[in-house]
Parts: sequence; C-alpha cells; structure tokens
Amino acid sequence: MSQDYYFLLMPGFSVMGFVSAVEPLRVANRFGGELYRWHVLSVDGGAVVASNGMSVNADAALEPLKKGTTLWVVAGFEPLKFCTPALEQWLRRLDHEGVTLGGIDTGSFILAQAGLLDGHRLTLHWEALGAFKESYPQLAVTQELFEIDRRRITSAGGTASIDMMLDLIGQAHGPELAIQVSEQFVLGRIRPRKDHQRMQIATRYGINNKKLVQVIGEMEQHTEPPLSTLDLADGIQVTRRQLERLFRLHLKDTPSNFYLGLRLEKARQLLRQTDMSVLEVSLACGFESPSYFTRSYRARFTRCPREDRQQSKA
Repeated sequence: MSQDYYFLLMPGFSVMGFVSAVEPLRVANRFGGELYRWHVLSVDGGAVVASNGMSVNADAALEPLKKGTTLWVVAGFEPLKFCTPALEQWLRRLDHEGVTLGGIDTGSFILAQAGLLDGHRLTLHWEALGAFKESYPQLAVTQELFEIDRRRITSAGGTASIDMMLDLIGQAHGPELAIQVSEQFVLGRIRPRKDHQRMQIATRYGINNKKLVQVIGEMEQHTEPPLSTLDLADGIQVTRRQLERLFRLHLKDTPSNFYLGLRLEKARQLLRQTDMSVLEVSLACGFESPSYFTRSYRARFTRCPREDRQQSKA
C-alpha cells in the first residue's frame, strides 16, 4: 500500500524545505512503483503564498487524517503569526488519532505551541534556534539536520528535507532505493542526521587555527552571560595578549568586538522571530544595560532595536 504524506503549508513557508521533501518521494515512486502519495493542505483550503512570493494550491483544508499517515507543518518566517487555537486543537486531535506529526524549517514552533513536542527530540532551522530555545526552554531541541523520535519527525528545512526523506525511504524500502534516489539529485553522499546544519566555524570564517576555532565555538555557546576575554584565553591555555593577537592576525578584529557582533546578531534574530520585549532580548544576549544594548545595536545595524523590528515586519 502507498504511504500517505501530508504537508500543511503555512503562509510564508519555505519552498526549498517543502520541495526538498516532496521530490524524493516522486523519484522513489519512479523506481519503486506507487510507494508514496503526497497531499498539500492549507488552513482554509486555498492557495498559500510562500516566502519567495510563489503561490501553491492546496488539495484541501484541515481535514481528518487516518491513523498511520504523517503530517508535516511547513513554515518560514514568523511561524506563529498564523497559528490559531483551532489549528492547535486540530493538531492535537490528529495526534490522539495516531497520526505522526512533524515540522519542516520552523514548523516545530507550531507543534511546540500546541504542546505536541514535550518529551521528544526535535530540530529546526539554525537561524530560529535561539528564538525557539527562549520560547520553549523545556524542550529538547538539537542542531541536527533532522530528528526522528517515535511519532515526531522534524527537519531543519532547506536541503535537510532531502536527507530526512532519504532516511525514511531507506528505513521503509531499503538503502539501495535511498541511494538510487540520492543519485538522481547529484548528491555526493547521503548525510546522516548528525551532520552539521551550518558550515563549520573554520569554513565560515576562513580560518584554520584550532585554538581560534575553539574560542569562537565557546562564544557562540555562551552569549548569556558572555565570558570574559580572560576566561576565553584560559580555556585554550593562552594569555589574553596571545588571544588578542590571534584575532588581529586572522580576523582583523578584537575578541571583545567580535563577541559583541555575535551577541548582536542573536539579538536581531530574537527581535525578528519572537515577541520578546527589547529588554528581554537585551538580557537574553548578555546586555545588562538596555541603553548600551540600544547604542550598540544602532551602531551595528543603523537602526535601534524597535525600528529594526518594525522594519522587518513591514
């Protein structure tokens, strides 16, 4: 029997995350017969406009689904903007009736809001990770490409949806079919879920000094409260002056200014992706003084936090 997969598209959803999930199913059918059927849903049954402006027609609105089927919520920016009590209730009813639930890109926000991710591992797009952790600190969120935990399947979106589907195809129909499908997309390899969502630090910043890579990793993990330059230097067993020399040599920057930039980038993501107040964002990013946070933010982004938030939602 064919496996039915449903995709609930939310306004502003990511086309890449959605198409990367559907195309492996199409190719699997090409080689294996009618293995999969996919269906597109929207909240009202009408077409849904994606983040890139493309419009995708839905097959149906929120309808009852059979036990054993799988539904993914596909979202993009501002995932909770269109999340309603009626939608949450529908998702909880599906869960009660034995439907497997998942999220693609930021779809995990909607499942979390409905209380459907408690006790499960989950993932989502790395850019929304900080906002998610602030909103749902009790949940076990990872930075994996995808997570399959009992009746919860989540993907970071983008091309990670291909890897998720290849894993599911391999589990259901064997690794040979998964490899056949993978080769149709000219993939060098099938990535396991534990592969990194983002480029490694060394690649992102064009550096190969191991001590410097380690320090940047510590900075990314400790934005609140931030570590002192002395603590960072002690962590890699160098002096403060040696650490400053490493940053000047490889990044043309100081440790403190580089660290400040990381914290401000996180603050911008929280402002754009959550309803946290400016004060809450400043504290979450290690700024004890709201006025210093505002000055630093304006200096980096040319707008104060409130103006930047309003501009991003315009």
